[in-house]
Parts: sequence; C-alpha cells; structure tokens
Amino acid sequence: MQIQPGSVVYSKAGHDKGSLFLVLQIENDYVYLADGKLRKLEKPKKKKQKHLQGTNHVLQLDETLLSNAGIRKALAQFKPIQ
Repeated sequence: MQIQPGSVVYSKAGHDKGSLFLVLQIENDYVYLADGKLRKLEKPKKKKQKHLQGTNHVLQLDETLLSNAGIRKALAQFKPIQ
C-alpha cells in the first residue's frame, strides 16, 4: 500500500501507537499527520513512514476535509486498533 496525501493510516510505533491519522503531506521519508483532536492542522505530527500502517482508504483533501472538525468526522468511520 502506497501512502499518499489523503491516506488513512495507523501508527505502529510511539506513544500514539494504534491511533488513526490522516496524511496531509509527504517529505522524503517523513509524513505530516493530523487527527483533528490532539494533532490539529495547525501543528501536524511529523512521523517516519516506516512507523505507519496504511489502510486501503484514501480521502480527497477538499475544503470540507481541511478543517479539524472535518478530519474528526472523516476518521470517525474507521475503527482504531485496540
């Protein structure tokens, strides 16, 4: 699974292990993630791609999704890893 902007991913490592995020941007081996709660659009999480588990879901980054509330609503349909 290729990770791209708009991908829904799970964290595999770190204190946020099992958390669900939306990929906002990719820079080399790093991605910038937001979940709309703890990691907001204003200050996204920088994480290495190897610490992420991709899903088969890619969301369109449009104006409804580019808000913290929009990200929370979009990620609510996916179940976090227990």
